[in-house]
Amino acid sequence: MSTVFDCGETDTRAAGIRAAVGAAKAGRLVVLPTDTLYGIGCDAFDSDAVAALLAAKGRGRDMPVPVLVGSWHTIDGLVLSVSTAARDLVEAFWPGGLSLVVAQAPSLAWDLGDTDGTVMLRMPLHPVAIELLREVGPMAVSSANVSARPPATTVDEARDQLGESVSVYLDGGPAAAAQASTIVDLSGVTPRILRAGAVSTEAIAEVLDVDVDTLTSH
Repeated sequence: MSTVFDCGETDTRAAGIRAAVGAAKAGRLVVLPTDTLYGIGCDAFDSDAVAALLAAKGRGRDMPVPVLVGSWHTIDGLVLSVSTAARDLVEAFWPGGLSLVVAQAPSLAWDLGDTDGTVMLRMPLHPVAIELLREVGPMAVSSANVSARPPATTVDEARDQLGESVSVYLDGGPAAAAQASTIVDLSGVTPRILRAGAVSTEAIAEVLDVDVDTLTSH
């Protein structure tokens, strides 16, 4: 039985965070608000829960699940080596609507799908998400929708699509950006933008001190 918690009220928010932490640590799925869109998430290190997340969305392993973190410093334990470009982008845009694809640390005992040794990381700018991530640790989080259907910008939209496959729904009100994050791939020789989104290409080019064209040419 799914439960929805209103995170606009102090008491129900605290109860919701406790329930979501318990659910995630027990291998169940939760829906959480972020600054971009609502997300469906689980403990990133629980491969059975990640498989359940992909099943709930109707997605295959060929579309691996991104990971959300609750602080800048978490990235150091997840990445093979943090490049200058990654550090500069983290300092400029985290928490916020920027996802980074980086080479993951080979020692990590997780299975996010067919990642080819990379992981997509983001720190969201949302107090409920941050509080949950700091309690659970890194979470595998994808947009809270069934594949090929519109991403959820409210908890009701998420629940309409995902129903009882999710144990706990955290209602943080309408998503502020209602727009997906920008994805920058740092796993290759030069940075490139895989998806335009909440952070502009021009802002990223300025931080990296490169021409916009070099980020968008594939």
